[in-house]
Amino acid sequence: MSGVRPEWWRFAALLALCAGLFAVRDAHAISIELKDVAPDRIERQRAHEAGRLRLADTPDVNRLAARLEEAGVKSGAPILMRVFKASSELELWIEKDKRFILFATYPICHWSGTLGPKLKEGDKQTPEGFYTITQRQTRHLGRWRSAINLGFPNAYDRAHSRNGSFILMHGGCSSVGCFAMTDPVMREIHDLTKAAIERGQRHVPVHVFPFRMTERALAAHAGQEWHPFWTTLKEGYDSFERTRRPPRISVCKRAYHIEDAGTETALADPPPSRRDRRKRNRFRNDAGGPGSIRVACPKPVVAEADTKGKAHVKTGEAKPADAQLATQ
Repeated sequence: MSGVRPEWWRFAALLALCAGLFAVRDAHAISIELKDVAPDRIERQRAHEAGRLRLADTPDVNRLAARLEEAGVKSGAPILMRVFKASSELELWIEKDKRFILFATYPICHWSGTLGPKLKEGDKQTPEGFYTITQRQTRHLGRWRSAINLGFPNAYDRAHSRNGSFILMHGGCSSVGCFAMTDPVMREIHDLTKAAIERGQRHVPVHVFPFRMTERALAAHAGQEWHPFWTTLKEGYDSFERTRRPPRISVCKRAYHIEDAGTETALADPPPSRRDRRKRNRFRNDAGGPGSIRVACPKPVVAEADTKGKAHVKTGEAKPADAQLATQ
């Protein structure tokens, strides 16, 4: 096999594992994989294998155009997705009149692991955190024509030495480390994502939560290892609940920093030339732009005395060292 680059073998093996090609089908093996949360995933896998589709509560994907018209939105408008692992749900929101409305809630047919973030390659965990999808992450991957690469690890993950690759949203109902949505649902999600990107939304936010981040739900998990991390994720959840707009998210000193969205549009400026893209690397999902995860510390607010002895506020500049802490 001379001439074949080693990373392509690694890509093929990881993609096959994510697709569940090596998964054992019996219920005992599945129960080990699922650990301690969302046991209904077993029943969904069985229903899928028996051909009992659609899964319960799945929107009618054959009526996409009609559903868009009924909601008063169009394909190509900016979108945002939220994943809730405990309830196995994926929400897709579409921008309408400068706010995002809930367009669809899809059941996730299967995801592996338990509540908590993905830490390393091969741990069979699905990630948690704030991710963004760019055009390059919607390309055809292996057997999945409509797969979307989630973008793990992001800047926060890299700052915490978390590693892994090719974490996807894809079709089917079997997966290790990815989110399996069934083929018809994944085609709809992929089409809406591609249309939004082609119309100018350079970064599509995907927020992955362990559960719906209410005060009550978070308090119920107060003694768990990942409670401090989940508290940080709740800030992003709360911001979107308040504004119905994607929050501004940055990574500073190995931590997420959340700010409510301003009045900026979710659409980006016209794409730069190929030469400018190479120079500025603007298509990286942590390179800035609406919906992206920025790698920089917010400007500090410093109180200074003016000539009349009264205090006033001046905004300082972020330190360059702080802005690079989460980069590769």
